[in-house]
Amino acid sequence: MTTSELQRRRWLAFFILCCGELMIVLDSTVVNVALPSIRASLGFSEASLVWVVNAYMLTYGGFLLLGGRLGDLYGRRWLFAGGIGVFTVASFACGLAGTQTSLIVARAIQGLGGAVVSAVALALIMDLFPEPDVRVRAMGYFGFLMAAGGSVGVLLGGLITDAFNWHWIFLINIPVGALVLAFTVKLLPRDEPASGTQKLDVAGAVTVTTALLLAIYAIVGANEAGWTSTQTLGLLSIAGLLMAAFLVIEARVTAPLVPLGLFKLRNVSTANVAAVLWAAAMFAWFFLSALYMQLVLGYGPMQVGLAFLPANIIMGAFSYKLSAQMVNRFGIRLPLALGLLFAATGLALFAIAPVDGVFTLHVLPAMTLLGIGAGMAFNPILLAAMSDVEQSESGLASGVVNTAFMMGGALGLAILVSLAAGRTAETIQDGDPRTALNAGYQFAFVIGAVCALVAAVLSAALIRPGPHGATEAH
Repeated sequence: MTTSELQRRRWLAFFILCCGELMIVLDSTVVNVALPSIRASLGFSEASLVWVVNAYMLTYGGFLLLGGRLGDLYGRRWLFAGGIGVFTVASFACGLAGTQTSLIVARAIQGLGGAVVSAVALALIMDLFPEPDVRVRAMGYFGFLMAAGGSVGVLLGGLITDAFNWHWIFLINIPVGALVLAFTVKLLPRDEPASGTQKLDVAGAVTVTTALLLAIYAIVGANEAGWTSTQTLGLLSIAGLLMAAFLVIEARVTAPLVPLGLFKLRNVSTANVAAVLWAAAMFAWFFLSALYMQLVLGYGPMQVGLAFLPANIIMGAFSYKLSAQMVNRFGIRLPLALGLLFAATGLALFAIAPVDGVFTLHVLPAMTLLGIGAGMAFNPILLAAMSDVEQSESGLASGVVNTAFMMGGALGLAILVSLAAGRTAETIQDGDPRTALNAGYQFAFVIGAVCALVAAVLSAALIRPGPHGATEAH
């Protein structure tokens, strides 16, 4: 095979990797737009609807690091193919779901497949492009496609939900997944599994995922059972004990899922705390603003998709070039802190949006600020998480902050949705359900804005340039 043919083959393999990851990104944003339709179809309550999102996020976040370890030990190519297969089959189950339980279980399995794909996709891209300059170009394309996927997802979700029904937002993954799977086997080069006697930290993954599941179940049910009820306090206590057990496991196993020594590093610990707070705010934004526009303002699914478009275009532009330019010029601290501050301001604008809100006054400015904030902060928060570690540990540090982001999103979303539902229940006696819903959403947006603001302050005060040059964006 000639050099030009090899080059063409590896760029085709890169395209297949992007398609696989893009399918997962699209599915996440498509679901947000379709949530009100799913709620009406399957009879979810506002508080329980969060499980359509959280079931996915819990398994996705819980198995990201474990998926990466499995790829190292048993081969990334076959693990990527297996993840695509699991995600595709689970999408089929989601599309056929006729009950709340069947949809939530299928979403959890989707998250498992998505975690495996995401855990090995970046490593496979690194393997495809060993040359630093070509690798950076490929990573730029990858980041742009993932950000642009948000725009495509909200539009596609609105179009499919309007033209057909919500079941098709999952069924459309089946032909895409089948094609990606076929070309993965054909195009991706074989990789050799790591030699040695490394063991998987299965106990760590099971313990932390179970702890989070119990915590979120307790939070979601707290409005109905009572925040001081035996059920809520009991489940939270068990979750706390399991989290303590997880920390003990991580301190003792030879190959921990999360090396606790990383958190002794100032930038790593600060970036992870900021990621948890920011994720709580961001996931609440995607989830609650979609509900606000549909249930309060009366938008249809396609209108909601178009409303998200400015934010997603801005995020894509920053991911493609602007964020790297800002980091090269100003370092990581200023863009990260400013980005989080923009996000906090956007959430604050949503917090004062009225029942009879106008798009140009009450939705577009908030969406624009949130798009700028997310676009500015995403790259710097990853760089901050890796700036204190050696190059050989940068992938692990990136995986840890990604996991913190997903777990923060799951817990934060459950808490904010629960608080919103509680405020709505307190206000409903006024007689206007739209006013009650809006009061709940406004309260949750205030809490989300505070989370983003605290993350901005922590980043500005504690982030510092790392010793290993990881703050440079190329």
